[in-house]
Amino acid sequence: MQPNPAVVAETREWLETVAIDLESAASDMAHTPPILAGVVFHCQQAVEKVLKAFLTWHDQPFAKTHDLARIGKPCVALDASLLPLVERAVPLTEYAWRGRYPGERLKPTLEEAQRALALAQDVVEAVTARIPLPTEPDA
Repeated sequence: MQPNPAVVAETREWLETVAIDLESAASDMAHTPPILAGVVFHCQQAVEKVLKAFLTWHDQPFAKTHDLARIGKPCVALDASLLPLVERAVPLTEYAWRGRYPGERLKPTLEEAQRALALAQDVVEAVTARIPLPTEPDA
């Protein structure tokens, strides 16, 4: 059975935004000096969006939230092998909001940003591998 074209298209859109967030995180890391708050923010966003892509692929609704535990729970219900990755990623949740408003300045360390980037890359790779998108026809 062929996947629903609308689901395929929406999943692709999510994955495109995931790629942009990972690219932004890498760019912020490569900046001199590194833009560490940007790195961790984009890492959280990449993980959030790849989990939403996974739920979209499975035609599962999800809340408009940045809470990775809340988004991850239905992902784990669909694929229990995601549990360790989701558990590792949950602490990234705070980067979605911390430091985005006056009085809550975020100052991650270089090591913290490096860990966040490696984790985001791991989660994105693992979740993307579980989304069997059909190959796009040649244009």
